[in-house]
Formats: sequence, C-alpha cells, structure tokens
Amino acid sequence: MHAPQNEIIEASAELVARVRERRPHVHCMTNTVAQAFTANMLLALGAIPSMTTALEEIAPFVARADALVINLGTLDRERREACEIAVAKAGEVAAPWVLDPVFVDRSETRAAFASTLIGRHPHAIRLNYAEFATLARAERDTTRFALNHRTVIGLTGATDVVDDGRRRATISNGDALMSKVTAMGCAASAIVAACLAIDRDAANDNPWRATGAGLVILGVAGEVAAARARGPGSFAVEIIDAIHRLDRTTLTSRARVT
Repeated sequence: MHAPQNEIIEASAELVARVRERRPHVHCMTNTVAQAFTANMLLALGAIPSMTTALEEIAPFVARADALVINLGTLDRERREACEIAVAKAGEVAAPWVLDPVFVDRSETRAAFASTLIGRHPHAIRLNYAEFATLARAERDTTRFALNHRTVIGLTGATDVVDDGRRRATISNGDALMSKVTAMGCAASAIVAACLAIDRDAANDNPWRATGAGLVILGVAGEVAAARARGPGSFAVEIIDAIHRLDRTTLTSRARVT
C-alpha cells in the first residue's frame, strides 16, 4: 500500500523551486491568531497571501487566487457565510482548496459544518489525529475516508500520513518545538495549498503528491529551525528563515518518507 518515497521527496524539491518561480496567490480564510504567521510563512516560501473574509470581497479575491484555504479556527456567523461563498467560487474557477477543520473535536456545530464542507470535496484535508477521529466516526481508516470523500487526507502529528485512498505515505520529519508555536498547523495547510496550486499549474494535478510535498517542506524546515532555535520564540523566527532558505539538497537529503 505504501507508495514509493521518491515521488513525494522529488515533488518537495521541485515544488519549492516552482513556487518561487510562479509565486502563486493563496487566499487564506484562516483564524485571526494565525494570519500574520501564516502570511509570513507563505511569503518566505515565495507565495503571495491574502486574508480578507469580508462578504463583499471574498468572491473576487478567490476568483483571482491560485488556491484557497478554509480554516475553521475562529468561526462566527459571518465567517461561516464567507467560507461558503469562497468554496462556491473556488469551484466555479476550478481553484484547488484545502480544508483545515480546526477544533472540530471541541464543538458539534463546528464538526457538522466541516462535514458539510467535506461534501464539497476539498482537494485536501489537513488535520490532526483528534480532528480526524471526530470527522471520520465509523470511517476510522484514512484510506476508506479518502476514498469515500474523494479527497486527500494530510494527517499531521508526530508522524504525518498522506492518503488519497489509493496511495499512502508516512512522513517522519519535524521537531517537537513545532507544537509550541501557534498557527503551525495553519501554516501547514497554507503551504499545502501553494503546492496544490503549482502542481495543477504544471498540469500534474496530483493532490496526493502536492499534499505530501507541502508537509515534507514544513517538516524539514522545522528540523533546520530547531537546530538554531533557543526555544519557541526564536523557533518561530527561525522556521520562517528556514522556509526561505530551503533548497533541493536540504530537502532530498533530510526528507524521511516511507
């Protein structure tokens, strides 16, 4: 069932270069505590972020974006309506989008809304193990869930799993300090979205490969940053620098994918 590791490793190196060349516009419907960090991570990678959630602006912003992130971190009535508009517009313009169902394990209302969005078939769902357990219910297996919902699961934790129902890979990169900085998961979803945009731009249209590449990019950057950091505060700065400096040699030599 495990896919050859080289496909995702090679994709991570290729997509870093292509993001810098192509500079995709990623529109992030992300939570308020994550906006600045997520934007800085995208800029360091070479992408262009936008963040508006205004109802009168969201459709034209998404229409001009190369990819969309729907993050449920701070969810109120207006943001929920904006998310629905954004997903509809992404479908109209065929822009890939990523669902980040933050804290669905804490709120039944939020989980129900996330399930509705999953029915719109996001190209990828980037979430942690608790969030997946809540949404999967009887579909505890990532393979079954991915197949049933026609999406890619990017399950992140101590070990990451990328599964589209036909291929499954595990990624062992990262560092414990990543869990000490807010918005790290939000940044992961945004990086995945940037990779989805570029893979589609290159006519590959392989969400599994792009999702895995995005998680490798973040995990390797986390390891590089941890080697220089003195704690969570300096780590938050170092990982932005690490994303900016990532190159093919670093990614291919450090990526651990099975």
